[in-house]
Amino acid sequence: MQAGIDPQQLGLEFGSGAVIGGIVGFAAKKVAKIIAVLVGLELALFKFLESRGIMTVDWDRLTAGILKAGEASQSGTPPSWMTTVLSTLSITGGFAGGFMIGFKKG
Repeated sequence: MQAGIDPQQLGLEFGSGAVIGGIVGFAAKKVAKIIAVLVGLELALFKFLESRGIMTVDWDRLTAGILKAGEASQSGTPPSWMTTVLSTLSITGGFAGGFMIGFKKG
């Protein structure tokens, strides 16, 4: 009684997903670091310009937008793309593992 699953094909999909995930994870961490530095520099510049009286920043409004985005991400309803990801579990499993390794090494 065979379910028609080819273990070799699953292994290839998992392995290729892991390699691609590792590369993407490594690159994502590098990009995230660059974005974090740029945002930090921008906020420091805003604070400097505000201290000189050149610019006025509404910090309450700025942080409220961040808090609302965090609340929206915790709504609890799964996104529609989740079904697609679950249907390609062999590739996404390898990709997720590789992504985590690449992100950690990056």
